[in-house]
Amino acid sequence: MFNNYSVTVLKKIFLMLLLGLSAIGVAQADLLGDLTDGQHVLMIRHADAPGVGDPTGYKLDQCATQRNLGEYGRRQSVAIGQWLADRNVQSAKMFSSAWCRCIDTATLMNKGPVKIEAALGSFFGDMSRRDMQNRALQSLIASNLKAHPKQPLIYVTHHVNIEAFTGQAIGVGDIVVARVTPEGRYVSHQTFASPRP
Repeated sequence: MFNNYSVTVLKKIFLMLLLGLSAIGVAQADLLGDLTDGQHVLMIRHADAPGVGDPTGYKLDQCATQRNLGEYGRRQSVAIGQWLADRNVQSAKMFSSAWCRCIDTATLMNKGPVKIEAALGSFFGDMSRRDMQNRALQSLIASNLKAHPKQPLIYVTHHVNIEAFTGQAIGVGDIVVARVTPEGRYVSHQTFASPRP
């Protein structure tokens, strides 16, 4: 049924699949190691919040005026927390944008108290702030790496912030593990699709 050439090709395909699955397993198994080596941070785009942008006249201290997580987004946030727990990330230093959809995502992940940081705030409404905001994010990362070099650092923010930092657009609830310099500058990253609730 199979000639020698076919068997050789099938063996190569099987070996490539095996190596690919092995690499995925290693990447997931090493997540806690990466997040405690003083060279990586984890960024998450807030979970699903129906709509785009925020209503005119929204206020950061009034969640009712903003675009907020829907029911799916709340379940998605819990699923992200479980995804991390499954990879041995039980607790972390948690930082969030002041937008309620980010705070709620971070809180529902259940990894520790959430600290609000202006450097994680959205500049979707004013793209001229992109470079300034990205420099502020780098400073925040550098400061946190120095203060907490052996603890997972998790930043819940917006797609514009993550794209400005990594160069990659990501979906709601997606997870980015970024390798950074001690000065908080981007080196490389790996992206994981948001777990489904």
